[in-house]
Amino acid sequence: MLNNSFYEMLNSSNQAWTMYPGLSHGAYECLKEHGTDDQKKTYLPKLVSGEWTGTMCLTEPHCGTDLGLLRSKAIPNEDGSWTITGNKIFISAGEHDMAENILHLVLARVPDAPEGSKGISLFLVPKFLPNADGSVGERNPIFCGAIEEKMGIHGNSTCQMNLDGAKGWIIGQPNKGLNAMFVFMNAARLGVGMQSLGLTEVAYQNALVYAKDRLQMRSLSGVKAPDKPADPIIVHPDVRRMLLTAKAYAEGGRAFTSYVALQIDRELNHPDEEVRKEAADEVALLTPVVKAFITDNGWIATSEAMQVFGGHGYISEWGMEQYVRDARINMIYEGTNTVQSLDLLGRKILMDNGAKLRKFGEKIRAYVEEHGTDEAMSEFITPLGELGDKVGKLTMEIGMKAFQNPDEVGAAAVPYLRVVGHLVYSYFFAQMAKIALEKQDSDDTFYKAKLQTARFYFGRLYPETAMLIRQARSGAANLMALDADLF
Repeated sequence: MLNNSFYEMLNSSNQAWTMYPGLSHGAYECLKEHGTDDQKKTYLPKLVSGEWTGTMCLTEPHCGTDLGLLRSKAIPNEDGSWTITGNKIFISAGEHDMAENILHLVLARVPDAPEGSKGISLFLVPKFLPNADGSVGERNPIFCGAIEEKMGIHGNSTCQMNLDGAKGWIIGQPNKGLNAMFVFMNAARLGVGMQSLGLTEVAYQNALVYAKDRLQMRSLSGVKAPDKPADPIIVHPDVRRMLLTAKAYAEGGRAFTSYVALQIDRELNHPDEEVRKEAADEVALLTPVVKAFITDNGWIATSEAMQVFGGHGYISEWGMEQYVRDARINMIYEGTNTVQSLDLLGRKILMDNGAKLRKFGEKIRAYVEEHGTDEAMSEFITPLGELGDKVGKLTMEIGMKAFQNPDEVGAAAVPYLRVVGHLVYSYFFAQMAKIALEKQDSDDTFYKAKLQTARFYFGRLYPETAMLIRQARSGAANLMALDADLF
């Protein structure tokens, strides 16, 4: 939880730079979970100190999401190492001189590996081969072939990496590389959600300062700053809508990700095995929601915050357009948001007949029942309870249709994930509203603002669920009926 909050601040400061230590965190977790004792002894202390950094080398020019198509090859050597050849692209932090060594975690195929994703192995390929005393030794032939020219995250060296007989060591078992890499990938998916949360917050803070200072026109309801030639734009309703959209998505995302971080701490550290398992199931369910819902919202929020600046928002010197450009990658990498949606609906929910979703839903139902008779809470509890029921019915409906036509899952997945995202945010905003109601008479304006933000969320953002549910229910026919030649 502590690291989670810290990384939100780092991402607000500079997402592109924060990717360097962020990737090292993921490399550490992967090695800690699946590395040999010698690998851990050699590499983990250097990753912790920051002397060495890490990357994840998955994507190739012909395959991104479909890693089963990758062609990089690994040939065994007599000393237990492997010789690896191939080309990787989009490798964040792939080459730089900020650390004395870079540890690349590379996916490749061993000889006679099965076709597809079942034949992928994971290798540790350092930029410099370590000496016995832990110092850096000879240069390993893994080189940056080009720096990617990107729309955003310009402060991160995203590279094409060429492996020309580079020396590496296998992590885990042959042909089990994706299983090991998923430790890294899941950490990265949660990290990407935090990237967009950080951007949402910093874009909101900048827009808020500007809206209080910028003078334009008079308030529709009468002059608010008679000593000035015009009113500050924060008096205008739609400017407030834009600011509150970013504020609500930041506060909802912060509550949500703090909760998920707490569940991860329980999964890793709780003494009760059953609690650890329940926490792990919940983290697995919510990870695609963290990645996709928060990054979708980050794109919306940074764009709205830029709009507050008017024409100045489009000028680089104000810095707002950087947040928009940086936010756009978060919806793409570490599995596009469509892939996250398919993972949520197809794998995390339908594959276990909704068991994980029902368990989370039981928490929501218990909260609704506990506070359902509290009149002051009705404006939050009623929509929360209604959406919980609608998600249950929608899930069953899509599951039944998918038996007849699997494309129904692909057609419904993206709006479905956003509906689930709003269910999660409704749950946390209801809890925050409960506390804020109890504290609203205090001198602390934090609680008054929290209560009004919750009311804005339920009044202005939550209603999107009605449209999303209709979209999810509309089926696959309106997408798949048109022949490809007629596009």
